[in-house]
Amino acid sequence: MRAFFIGRFQPYHLGHHEVLREIFSEVDEVVIGIGSAQESHTIENPFTAGERIMMVDRAVGEIKDPGQKVYIVPLEDVYRNSLWVSHVVSMTPYFDVIYSNNPLVIRLFREAGFEVRRTRMFNRMEYHGTEIRRRMISGERWEDLVPKPVVEVIEEIDGVRRIREIANTDF
Repeated sequence: MRAFFIGRFQPYHLGHHEVLREIFSEVDEVVIGIGSAQESHTIENPFTAGERIMMVDRAVGEIKDPGQKVYIVPLEDVYRNSLWVSHVVSMTPYFDVIYSNNPLVIRLFREAGFEVRRTRMFNRMEYHGTEIRRRMISGERWEDLVPKPVVEVIEEIDGVRRIREIANTDF
């Protein structure tokens, strides 16, 4: 069975890690959608799609079995909800089931006839992209909220400096 899971992963954090660990315990293959792929270099979306693919790919390698397959697909936003599911389907390998807690994602996929399974939430107050980015900007410790491979990617791309510079930009 192949599952679909989407997130912005700005950045990929331990909450995502635990959700994917559970998904991998139920299916053989996972299609991971990198949402809002066109967005980068903003406070809400500081990382590029390519950087997020690196984060997800390296982190998922820690939790999946060697025989399990992962497909990581960048997905640009389509600003018409009635077309979004068909856009996702056209851009990804076939999948049997969707995993999400997002009410809109759940509704849209159910309306399109897909099986949707809810995921558990893990320490949502800390394992949240907004909180992690806030800590990066303010110089607080954020590294313990993401898997080690994600820390390494962010260090490689000098991501903390980027988000701090973006936060100080005058508009």
